[in-house]
Amino acid sequence: MSNINNRKVAPNNVNTDLFNEKIPFKEVLVIDANGDQLGVMSKRDALEKAYSQNLDLLCVAPKARPAVCKILDYGRYHFEQQKKAKEAKRKQHVVEIKALRLSPIIDTHDFETKLKHAQKWINAGMKVKIDMRFRGRMISRQEVGKEIMNQFLDKMSDIATVEKKPSLEGNTMSTVLAPKKK
Repeated sequence: MSNINNRKVAPNNVNTDLFNEKIPFKEVLVIDANGDQLGVMSKRDALEKAYSQNLDLLCVAPKARPAVCKILDYGRYHFEQQKKAKEAKRKQHVVEIKALRLSPIIDTHDFETKLKHAQKWINAGMKVKIDMRFRGRMISRQEVGKEIMNQFLDKMSDIATVEKKPSLEGNTMSTVLAPKKK
């Protein structure tokens, strides 16, 4: 850890793997490079066995009693783990949520424009959060807002599903739409 401006800052690439000299256990169950169990032995004996084969000792199950360590090439293992993590990150899909704000006194043209935006976002695979804010005395006319919200949801029903039903939180009614599964 480096000390910048009297703050402790941990580096981003912290390696938490327990291998070779970093293994804190006195006795470990050792598995060799072929996957065969060699039995329980002291950490020193296990390290000597690994070093004699020009390999490393990696603790694969530190919570087990005794801890399980495997003899392997740590450089190759670490590279494979990084490769798997990168592949998993590439395959994951982050869903973006777009927000739209309606009003109980919205005009038809504004309504249609907001509907087109929502349809475009849903077709692009995004979720849409629709908020309807009631200001001042409008809170007493919630049925008008609910009617407009239901009208909006009806027009979106062919391409989207309601993920969160319209609910009133304070002075804002909100709902979430998600794209329909193909």
